[in-house]
Amino acid sequence: MSQVQVLPAQCPTDFSFNCPSSHSDSFPRYEKNLGNWPTKALVNDIIASSSHTRLINPDPFSAGPQQLDDTDGRIFPSLPPLLHGHSDIHLRNGVMNASRLAAAHEPDAEKAFFVADLSQVYRQHQRWKTCLPEIQPFYAVKCNPDPYVIRLLAALGAGFDCASNGEISSVLNIGGIDPSRIIFANPCKAVSFVRSAARMGVDMMTFDNADELYKIARAHPGAKLVVRILTDDSKSLCAFGIKFGAPLATVPGLLAKAQELRLDVVGVSFHVGSGCYDPSVYTDAIMRARKVFDMGVDAGYTFTLLDVGGGFEDALFEKAASFLTTAIDQYFPARDGIKIIAEPGRFYVSKAFKLAANIIARRAPLTGGAIARSESSDEPGVMYYINDGVYGAFNCILFDHQVIHPYVLSLNGSFHVPSSEPQMVSSVWGPTCDSIDCVSPKTMLPSGLRVGDWLGFDNMGAYTVCAASQFNGFEVSNVIYTTGGIGASEVYNALAGFAENGHGH
Repeated sequence: MSQVQVLPAQCPTDFSFNCPSSHSDSFPRYEKNLGNWPTKALVNDIIASSSHTRLINPDPFSAGPQQLDDTDGRIFPSLPPLLHGHSDIHLRNGVMNASRLAAAHEPDAEKAFFVADLSQVYRQHQRWKTCLPEIQPFYAVKCNPDPYVIRLLAALGAGFDCASNGEISSVLNIGGIDPSRIIFANPCKAVSFVRSAARMGVDMMTFDNADELYKIARAHPGAKLVVRILTDDSKSLCAFGIKFGAPLATVPGLLAKAQELRLDVVGVSFHVGSGCYDPSVYTDAIMRARKVFDMGVDAGYTFTLLDVGGGFEDALFEKAASFLTTAIDQYFPARDGIKIIAEPGRFYVSKAFKLAANIIARRAPLTGGAIARSESSDEPGVMYYINDGVYGAFNCILFDHQVIHPYVLSLNGSFHVPSSEPQMVSSVWGPTCDSIDCVSPKTMLPSGLRVGDWLGFDNMGAYTVCAASQFNGFEVSNVIYTTGGIGASEVYNALAGFAENGHGH
């Protein structure tokens, strides 16, 4: 197990001693007086990160950072370098890099960016194996098809839940992933997609209606089919039952039709909805699955697969695992010969990604008196505009029902935000010309925030970058990759081993 990396408290470092209060040089001020700053450990980390040095198990008592032979941090030539260090270090490093680019008059110097900590993905995988050792995770690619995430989970032995021909291709093109590790978990597929899956060797796929059976019989008669049943998804952020899932009353007829078409139905799947906030619904879903297993026997099938779907929330994961384990023991006490899989998505990646966005514009009253009055008001007194919005990374607000909570990364050219800084009700907006592009309609932020300062956003890994567009000509935010803290060496070794076997390039 790798060493624990300790990071100082949030925003403790001030790189702007003795700087004037004017914001005319707010970008360059991050680099002033660095040479006189006594905390060499943090500066060494930042300098190492900015030069793309790959660190592994750094010795805190050595004179400098240890590095591997791949000094540019590239494990996979086609991907950005994999750095080392806590994600907060790289958020600050990115802000300082923007300062340098702005000083050089580079276009879009203050562009928003993600920092992805792959160690967090690894830790979630270990957490899964501890709580649900009998259930193999098939990562829901749609949640975040990040190339590093897919490679890491492939190296760790996970399978993949794909919903389209494109997702299947993106997984298989990596290399080293057998088609048997993919479930085509879209119950309503284009015929061409079914035919393409057959060519690529992907046999396992879901269905919930008779028309799908006719399509599969024509395009992929050797498929291993999984009947998707309807369950209670009323306790989830995103319900799927309105679109997918066969009611139990229709299942016998579907199984009879599958037999008539000489199709092989191998199991049952369900999905309690994305972002399930009441894990007790898994109990009812497992009970329904048991009934369908019995229906399969009546139809002449012996099912060998149980797919318990997704819906796993980070904060409720252990509770969900307890409900699932208890229900499986109750309804499937004898399960020799039955493989159990699941389709987690946000559980793996939500907390692994953070976003830094620059304040590019500000609307506020001109007079100090007006601002003072707004401080006691419940309505936003200042509007901040940042360079990512709901048409980009924050599409999760519209499509995934997320509530976003910004915090200050930098204020007045400093990473240190005094606790005494006055707060006021504010709103945060995206960069496009659409009025729905609102990131946070009401939030408390320091009254001293100005154009050029930076805001940070946590938990930005699920249903964010995957659905981002370039509406209004704004580019999708880039990702900086790092490993930090517990699991850092395990992540590197897993990815390096994957690459050494000729995969992932």
